[in-house]
Amino acid sequence: MSEWVLGVIGGSGLYDIPGLTGQWRTIDSPWGEPSDQVFDAELDGQRVVFLPRHGRGHRISPSDLNSRANIDVLKRAGVTDILSISAVGSLKEELPPGHFVVVDQYIDRTFARAKSFFGTGLVAHVSVAHPICPRLAGLAAEAARKAGADVTEGGTYLVMEGPQFSTLAESNLYRSWGCSVIGMTNMPEAKLAREAELPYAAVCMVTDYDCWNEDHAAVEVSAILEVMHANSTKAKTLVAEMARRLKNLPRPASPIDTCLDYALITAPEARDRELVAKLSAIAGRVLST
Repeated sequence: MSEWVLGVIGGSGLYDIPGLTGQWRTIDSPWGEPSDQVFDAELDGQRVVFLPRHGRGHRISPSDLNSRANIDVLKRAGVTDILSISAVGSLKEELPPGHFVVVDQYIDRTFARAKSFFGTGLVAHVSVAHPICPRLAGLAAEAARKAGADVTEGGTYLVMEGPQFSTLAESNLYRSWGCSVIGMTNMPEAKLAREAELPYAAVCMVTDYDCWNEDHAAVEVSAILEVMHANSTKAKTLVAEMARRLKNLPRPASPIDTCLDYALITAPEARDRELVAKLSAIAGRVLST
């Protein structure tokens, strides 16, 4: 058993929670610049580390997010588990704007992003068959309901490249695949969290029906922002409730904590020293042995 340190990746205002105390910290990463400083905080005695995914003021486009640096700095901050909070479009009639979906699967359609910490010089393969930590997802769903949200547990998140929204043909294609929601941010974030041995769960806040729904207007930023504002209070309450639950719950070991044990393929004598050095936080546990 160990203590939780919850990393929260989400919007710029999530750290504005009554009773939250903390400070902004700059953490350097060998993978480049993260989206922002981290807000290292405490809430009711539980440590929570916030990272604004797009930077304060929403400066960074989805394709330009340095997810490797973001995950790396959270690992360096001592985070044990990551909660992602993001806005998405709905691909199902029964998931209306304002609904929260705790997804359990992804289809990754991104193509312009660095997707692994590993590569030539140190090859590794981790399983992402089940990219979401069910233990963390269950706790997040309970906290979301406590915050007053209507919640669906389970669903597939189609991650598109963006920054444009879908064409009608694309939206209908993704619906035919059985996807629940569509967004631009959770990949490669979830894959990188797994490589960093950090359990990851995602709460997706529906802002609109994607363009497939002819009974609703085409996706407009103004309408999305209106729903996002309405959801922000629930999101903050969710984080606060999550912190309270974790404070009173010992953290049991997870198989994700040691998923690199049999993932490294490159022989020790053939490993690139510079890449090994960059991986000091992400894979230091296995590389040191």
